[in-house]
Amino acid sequence: MTADVRLRRGRGALGFSFFVQGVTFALLVTRIPAIQDRYGISDGLLPAFLAAVPILAGASSVATEHLVKRVGAATVLRWAQPLVLLALLGVGAGTQMWHAALALGAFGLSVGALDASMNMLGVSLQRAYGRSIMLGFHAAYSLGGIVGASAAWAGAHWHLSLFTSYLPAVVVLLPLAFHGSRFYVDRQDAEDQAVTEKGLGAGGFRLLLPLCLVMACAYIGDSTVSNWSAKYLQDVLGSSEQLATVPYNVYMVTTLIGRAVGDLGVRRFGAVAVVRIGTVVAAGGFAVVAAAPGAWTGMLGFTLLGIGLCVIVPQTFAAAGRLFPGASDTAIARLNIFNYVGFLIGSPLVGGIGDAWSYRGAMLVPMALVLVTLFQARSFGAEGARYGVGHERRAGDRAVDVGRGGNEV
Repeated sequence: MTADVRLRRGRGALGFSFFVQGVTFALLVTRIPAIQDRYGISDGLLPAFLAAVPILAGASSVATEHLVKRVGAATVLRWAQPLVLLALLGVGAGTQMWHAALALGAFGLSVGALDASMNMLGVSLQRAYGRSIMLGFHAAYSLGGIVGASAAWAGAHWHLSLFTSYLPAVVVLLPLAFHGSRFYVDRQDAEDQAVTEKGLGAGGFRLLLPLCLVMACAYIGDSTVSNWSAKYLQDVLGSSEQLATVPYNVYMVTTLIGRAVGDLGVRRFGAVAVVRIGTVVAAGGFAVVAAAPGAWTGMLGFTLLGIGLCVIVPQTFAAAGRLFPGASDTAIARLNIFNYVGFLIGSPLVGGIGDAWSYRGAMLVPMALVLVTLFQARSFGAEGARYGVGHERRAGDRAVDVGRGGNEV
């Protein structure tokens, strides 16, 4: 098999993995009110359940940093994804609160390994291609989120049990994902020379810290949509349970559109400009959500949020890979921890402020935190990176173009 065919298949397989994870996560978060009702979880206890998932996922991401040095990111991803799907099914199958705690714990541990290994493979493939493709992978995730949120809407519409809603997705996606994992292209296969990971070096984490801050703030915004959009629309804006599943779907549609064209924007204008524009649009979205007089205006706010936030996370992973080309797996594993820091802070922060004061006022907090990215935007164009925007433009013409084969993700 030639190198270009291997890369093309690897890109398609990894894109499908992102898609599966989008479906899985959307099925979980859009049915939080139903999960709460099924297990009798009080509003006061719900933040603790939601916080447990990112805590365990962060611990798993730390472990993945060391595990991939032994078995490779492709092997970790191949086994983590089925575990995530089975954990989702477990959430729908239980009847007692401890069943939910066990299933969500398994979900958190497996999703940490999955997220870290997926983005490790994405960054190494981007380096092999010589141009920006990370937004394409995250576009596949957004497409999966749309499918998952639509399935969740159907489950709520027809009053299906959680288990009945989750089972078809697991039965269909698990064998397909496992089959596709045969084609993952690991770090040593994607690059011309295998690079031994030696950590970030002296002062390395200090260089990574601005990107860690951006990642945390972006995921505070994202977790606000994931964990609170349904309850916000239902409890604050007076929508039905069925309509409450729509904001996440709208959010995922707009992230799909933004990510589908985002790589072109990065190649044309550079990552710094794209991230700055996205930050301003996302902040505007939170402002609209906070001031919305009704459900449909709230939808507009979530639309703006999707357009703005969609570019930040993929470009943060890509920037870390460029900043530490010889230790990208380590950098991404550590950066990925702040994904869960954002979720850990965002969910209880919004819930606590909402309970103590106002959920409308709570929406202004992630708005302010997302704006922090404006002050860290230069980190996306660090001069010390070997894989920069200029190089992407020059290498784009001679890199493998998988889009010609109809396999663009």
